[in-house]
Amino acid sequence: MRRQLFLATVGAIALTGSAFAADLAPPPPAYVPPAPYSWTGLYAGLQVGYVWGRDPADTTLITPTIPPVTGIAFIPGVPGLFLNDSVNNNPQGVIGGAHAGYQLQLTQWSWFSSSGIVIGVEGSVDGTSINNTVFDPFSELAVRTQVPVEGSIRLRAGVAWDRLLVYATGGAAFTSIKDTYTDWTGFVTGVPLAYEAITKNRSGWTVGGGLQYAVTDNWSVGVEYRYSDFGHYTDYPFTIFVPFGDYLTVQHHLTQNQVQVGLTYKFGSAAAAPVVAKY
Repeated sequence: MRRQLFLATVGAIALTGSAFAADLAPPPPAYVPPAPYSWTGLYAGLQVGYVWGRDPADTTLITPTIPPVTGIAFIPGVPGLFLNDSVNNNPQGVIGGAHAGYQLQLTQWSWFSSSGIVIGVEGSVDGTSINNTVFDPFSELAVRTQVPVEGSIRLRAGVAWDRLLVYATGGAAFTSIKDTYTDWTGFVTGVPLAYEAITKNRSGWTVGGGLQYAVTDNWSVGVEYRYSDFGHYTDYPFTIFVPFGDYLTVQHHLTQNQVQVGLTYKFGSAAAAPVVAKY
C-alpha cells in the first residue's frame, strides 16, 4: 500500500514538472508580413518603341507672271499664278533612348493594401528613325520629313499598389525636324531636281500614361503611351529663286503618337512606404 502511494506521488510530481516545463518553452515566432514596396528614389533607364505621326504639307506657290520657261523668263503684263495644295504626310519609325528622374511616394491607404500616391519628374532623350516622303502632284515637289532626335521634361503622378504603378505624365517636348524639298521637274525653280534641306528645332507639349512593375527592389519594367504636338511652322524653300519671281511656302504641323517599353533601375534600397493616412 505504501509502495503504491509512493509511486502515485512520484508520478504526480513528474506530470507537474512536465507541465511547468511546457509553460517555460518559448512561444513560436510571430509572422511579420513583408514591408510594402516604395517607389521613392532616383532612377534611370532605357526605352525603345515605335512612333506614328502626321505632318501635312500645305504648299503655296505664287509666280507674279506666267513665264514661257517656268521661273526664269517673264512676259510683262501676263497674270501671275497662285497655287495652293495640301498633301498628307505620315512619318513613322523606331524610337529609342534613355530616361532619368525622381519619384516620391506620399501616402499609403489602409483601405487597399499597399496603395499610395506617387509623384515625380522625368526627363528623356531619344534618337529616332522617323521619316516619310510625299509627292505634291500640283507643285511637283517631293517633301520629306525626318526627325533625328527628340526629348521631353515631364511631371508624373499615379497610384501604386505595392509593386504595380499606374501613372499619367505630361510636360514639354522638344525635337529637331529636317524637311527636304526636291523640285523634280523644275516647275517651281526652273531647275529640275533642285534640292534644299531645312532643319528646325521645335518645342511643344506631350501627354500620356503608362504602367510600371517592380520585378525586384531595384529593377522595374514598364510600358508607356504618349501623344506629342510640336505646333505649326513654315518653311521657305528655294529662296535663292525669289529674284526670278517665284514665292514658295510650305506649312507644317507635326503631331505624333508613340508606344514604348522601358527598363528602369531605382538607386538605393527599397525602404518601406510610409503609412500616413488611414480610413
